[in-house]
Amino acid sequence: MVPTVVVVGGGYGGITVAKALDDVADVVLVEPRDTFVHTVAALRAAVDPDWADRIFLPYDRLLTRGRVRHDRAVRVSANAVELGSGEVVGADYVVLATGTAYPYPAKIDVEDSAGARSKLGATHHALGQARRVLLLGAGPVGLEFAGEIKSMWPEKTVTVVDPGTDLVSGRFPDEFRSILRTQLDQLGVEVLLGTSLRELPRSEPGRAATVTVTTESGVEITADIWFPCHGVRVDSGYLADELRVAQRPDNLLAVTSELRLHGQDTVFAVGDITAVPELKMARAAQRHAEVVAANIRTLIGGGIDMITYRPAADAIVLPLGPKGGVSYAPEVGVLDAGPTSDIKGDLFIDNYLELLGLAATP
Repeated sequence: MVPTVVVVGGGYGGITVAKALDDVADVVLVEPRDTFVHTVAALRAAVDPDWADRIFLPYDRLLTRGRVRHDRAVRVSANAVELGSGEVVGADYVVLATGTAYPYPAKIDVEDSAGARSKLGATHHALGQARRVLLLGAGPVGLEFAGEIKSMWPEKTVTVVDPGTDLVSGRFPDEFRSILRTQLDQLGVEVLLGTSLRELPRSEPGRAATVTVTTESGVEITADIWFPCHGVRVDSGYLADELRVAQRPDNLLAVTSELRLHGQDTVFAVGDITAVPELKMARAAQRHAEVVAANIRTLIGGGIDMITYRPAADAIVLPLGPKGGVSYAPEVGVLDAGPTSDIKGDLFIDNYLELLGLAATP
């Protein structure tokens, strides 16, 4: 009997582990979206219409023997996944890869790709008409979005507000933030740190509407559109009681060094939903997936020697538009705009075309 592996969630970690096990198991990938969304490029898609179509990639060629169920998991136990349709899929192994939610447009909040494209088009139009843009959050999302907006519309005023005392949390050297500040200054992005708004704008985020707000430090800001660029949310409410014991107060899931849920032998978790102490990045989710796929292969083959995952050191590739940005990794140090553009100028789109079986053949 070929074992069944149910992968819950078709994001970066989910597609990686599903693809890696397709040759040794009956893989069922459960994902409510009708296409894979290349979230890494979502901010650029909001400002550049050429990217709005490119980030939605079909799942059709991901698996050869496995299948993708476009449905939502409503209850997951160690040996079964109940879908919103009422179907129950039996499982020998379960991989939880449902990720986290984040304010639009950093993560697309419309499940059908046609509706998502329409929303991105409306966002592009609203941004195009706005003269002044307010972004709340000076982390990677807020700064990357600021860079994308200024690269497309250099004449616009972009203001970033954050209560933190420095740019981008994480263990990065001073040189990284120094280069980041210099590039933001060159782009003309205004960054107000150490303060927050006395109250949020009354208009809906991402909609054209002129608002005036005041920071706690007394600075008055008028904007024609605003976006929240912070606030991760974890949804693990689908877990059955037997799995919920691994759920922490922040809803992240405690996992072992083999990336199994605590107390479980055949239930694994990958990506942002895990409590692994590292920055939440797509590449980390894929590294998790590689470890989980190897360990499930071992179990399927009757082995017992599992490999373990070591949390990655803080590293980042932070673009500020197609030609700007700054990067850091311990093994290479700090990289300025040119190398950053070389690394992430195309936002890794070719990697995922290949993974999903969509790359053009020579």
